[in-house]
Amino acid sequence: MADPSSYRPKPGQIPDSPGVYKFRDEHRRVIYVGKAKSLRQRLSNYFQDLANLHPRTRTMVTTAASVEWTVVSTEVEALQLEYTWIKEFDPRFNVKYRDDKSYPYLAVTLNEEFPRVQVMRGAKKKGVRYFGPYGHAWAIRETVDLMLRVFPVRTCSAGVFKRSAQIGRPCLLGYIGKCSAPCVERVSAEEHRELAEEFCDFMAGRTGAYIRRLERLMAEAAEEMEYERAARLRDDIEALKRAMEKSAVVLADATDADLIALAEDELEAAVQIFHVRGGRIRGQRGWVTDKVENVDTAALVEHALQQLYGEERGDAVPKEVLVPALPDPVEPVQQWLTERRGSNVSLRIPQRGDKKDLMATVQRNAQQALALHKTKRASDLTTRSRALEEIAEALELDSVPLRIECFDISHLQGEDVVASMVVFEDGLARKSEYRRFQIRSFEGQDDVRSMHEVISRRFKRYLQEKQKTGEWEEKTGPDAADLVSGAVPGPADPSGAAPGPKDEEGRPKRFAYPPQLVVVDGGRPQVAAAQRALEELGIDDVAVCGLAKRLEEVWVPGEEDPVVLPRTSEGLYILQRVRDEAHRFAIAYQRNKRGKRLTASPLDTVPGLGESRRQALLKHFGSLKKLKGATIEEICEVPGVGRKTAETVAATLAQAAPAAPAVNTATGEIIEDEEAPQAALPSEQGQER
Repeated sequence: MADPSSYRPKPGQIPDSPGVYKFRDEHRRVIYVGKAKSLRQRLSNYFQDLANLHPRTRTMVTTAASVEWTVVSTEVEALQLEYTWIKEFDPRFNVKYRDDKSYPYLAVTLNEEFPRVQVMRGAKKKGVRYFGPYGHAWAIRETVDLMLRVFPVRTCSAGVFKRSAQIGRPCLLGYIGKCSAPCVERVSAEEHRELAEEFCDFMAGRTGAYIRRLERLMAEAAEEMEYERAARLRDDIEALKRAMEKSAVVLADATDADLIALAEDELEAAVQIFHVRGGRIRGQRGWVTDKVENVDTAALVEHALQQLYGEERGDAVPKEVLVPALPDPVEPVQQWLTERRGSNVSLRIPQRGDKKDLMATVQRNAQQALALHKTKRASDLTTRSRALEEIAEALELDSVPLRIECFDISHLQGEDVVASMVVFEDGLARKSEYRRFQIRSFEGQDDVRSMHEVISRRFKRYLQEKQKTGEWEEKTGPDAADLVSGAVPGPADPSGAAPGPKDEEGRPKRFAYPPQLVVVDGGRPQVAAAQRALEELGIDDVAVCGLAKRLEEVWVPGEEDPVVLPRTSEGLYILQRVRDEAHRFAIAYQRNKRGKRLTASPLDTVPGLGESRRQALLKHFGSLKKLKGATIEEICEVPGVGRKTAETVAATLAQAAPAAPAVNTATGEIIEDEEAPQAALPSEQGQER
């Protein structure tokens, strides 16, 4: 634990202006990011008597080894920069809302020629219209099934759409009237897009006018004695009303609003959000967070707003956001939301009426979510802590291994040999720090030699970057520029980036943080190779162990017998999780690499021939075999391919060695060229490592 006074800046060095500050640990990792209206007043609060600090704040300042800051012009800029740095550095002491699922949206792909209605999760895409989020995907599908009768928009995948167009027959939905079948040109692209836009208008809440129009058309059809058409319109109206009944009206006047409520105690807080669109609840979501620092309800609301709207599209921000407490000050946050939306956003606390009643409902949901989470979380925290303590005791470590790195080697019969490195911090996977390796120093299969190479490369990189960082700091030294940027001790880049080596985008590399424990997938030989690699580099403060698959034995360097943990041991369970994750990650990389190698084409070697023209050539001729037999004049007929390129393609294909015919091992039949890459794959059963 560090003494905060060792890196405390002098009060006169800290500017009395808005800005964003970062605390870093001894390895230059950013562990906390904060913003302040006055940097001088805010930072001085961290360097008071430790006994007066909140326990988590005290842990943060004693873990840190330096503090630096960046001055900005306004509080809105500080809010934006704080959010950017939290997303970039993922500091361990910042408030982080952990969403337990990826909430589904009803999406309409208006960026396609024939828009498609579907369920979507994950990151938003440009040109796609989203509605939701919804609590369950089945709720979306029920709603869509009712509305397809009135708005028969395409819902099929690209493969089904293309197949139906080729054979000239629509899919089942086209036959039963729940798709307008643009694949077989029953409607034009313009007519289908108009259907999709009407669907979007209805989902956006403009329902009354559309239903009144259908009722008027039904009455006109009945007057003209077109009873079958009138009956269809009647059924359409009933289907739309059933779809509308699935989300009851909770707010009048077609209100668009998000309601955010919190339930909290001294350690944790739960957030619940209701999305109301057109006066109806269109979705619900929730998060839970650890209160790492001593934050009040207003600060939690501000963090929730950043989390909720930081990555959303502008049209996802509603006109009105109702919260239980306003951030202090509220003006920068409201201005930020207004800029995100592109028009004015009302951020306020509901005082009376239906909105206050609905906020009480959201509050009850938050309290129930916190109670449920605490029931699960208590055992989860206890289990992880006990597991790490068991590992430290079994391996006789000086401290609990808060950071564990695991390495695994993967290959297929000695080909495409690769390795993986996965990282677990505090017993949880940290996927942003996973790494993959290709074995470079030799050919063939040798797991021990491969493990030695991978460990050497990983820790050699750590030593090199540590040395570069030290040389950079020694060369620069503290001066007036350092005081402006706020680095104490040592300098920092005024942009806020860490000193030392950086990647291609100018961000600090995050590969150099050393673990307390290295786990290798294997037994005594692999453990010995890993230990030898560390000793050759002069590293003696990182523990090594191996987990053998057969008996789940834990091997340590220099011991004749393994450490046997009980089968019910939580420590053994977490080592198995780390090992299995490394194995999965290595297998995925090895398969990806092998797939690229097996699907390589002679066209890849043609100089100046890009992916678009390669696809055009294969599409024009149908197969590589037919392309090889084509004349230069025939190749020139492909759009975008000139005579010089055609001559180069013909010459390259003529020089390529003919591939041996692939044989189906079950039937003995020769497989055509188009199927050769897939048929050439050897059986993976029992052969993949």
